[in-house]
Amino acid sequence: MRYGSVCSGIEAATVAWHLLGWKAAWYSEIEPFPCAVLKHHYSAVPNYGDMTKYEEWPNEPINLLVGGTPCQSFSVAGLRKGLADPRGNLMLTYGAIARRYRPEWLVWENVPGVLSSNGGRDFGTFLGMLAELGYGFAYRVLDAQYFGVAQRRRRVFVVANARSWQRAAAVLFESHSLQGHPAPSREARQGTAPSTRGGVELCGPLNARDYKDPGTDGMNYNSAKMVPCVYPMHGGMIGRQEQNGPSGSGFGEETDPSYTLTAGGQVRHGVATPLQVRRLTPVECERLQGFPDNYTNIPWRKKPESPDGPRYKALGNSMAVPVMAWIGKRIKEVSEL
Repeated sequence: MRYGSVCSGIEAATVAWHLLGWKAAWYSEIEPFPCAVLKHHYSAVPNYGDMTKYEEWPNEPINLLVGGTPCQSFSVAGLRKGLADPRGNLMLTYGAIARRYRPEWLVWENVPGVLSSNGGRDFGTFLGMLAELGYGFAYRVLDAQYFGVAQRRRRVFVVANARSWQRAAAVLFESHSLQGHPAPSREARQGTAPSTRGGVELCGPLNARDYKDPGTDGMNYNSAKMVPCVYPMHGGMIGRQEQNGPSGSGFGEETDPSYTLTAGGQVRHGVATPLQVRRLTPVECERLQGFPDNYTNIPWRKKPESPDGPRYKALGNSMAVPVMAWIGKRIKEVSEL
């Protein structure tokens, strides 16, 4: 599977899909620090930059187009200008890129606020565009805390397929969900990941860990993988609660997962213990998103390491790696049917 990535950020998709044997054909990113991260880890993959200039890009065939176009215009924490905001219009540019390259699969991500933006008409415009292009689609809200990281992170994922909507739905929904027989309410639901009481440590197996070789193939892995876990001390998480607005913080109990990481996480997210209140470290944020430790700690502006600020912003804007790994695995399974 060869894929093109727009609004690539620091490439959660590539970290997630490397073990599937998938290859990135190209990236499209304009922010300076994420561009530097891409160049550091994936120097053999071209970054075409501004996605609005897609007509100038080479005609290179891809099987899949992935991207999370900017969410600020749809977020409940923002001004919610929707498609009136140039950033919101990039969802339509995403469709234009799909029309040019005609990949079999599309994967698109955004905040849940996109579902109600402009009374739902903005999202309806996006889905209508996919249908007009000949894609069948399905969408679902997925929360990262159910995929192995200790972070609440609800995001809308749209998967589209050039053959049928059934293939798209088979990716996002388990077979019993498509049969119209939901599990009784008394049955156990999906369990959350371990909490972040006091901090984020490592324990247990996960495939996306141990970054080693930034060569052409991107990532090498050891057999012993790790997932975010907890420090053995009592406390709680500090962060923005959705109901409190963009500037309102809340406090979570020690058994709760972290609040959703944001681009301003360095000032809004922290850990409270009996001895101190401190902000999350960049490595902890990497773990909460499922990235390898120090993945974003690259040489930056003639210094051997990156400052914390750009790392927080890039991680807060990223997709969660384990969610992308699950979607990739499901696409692979459906493609092999």
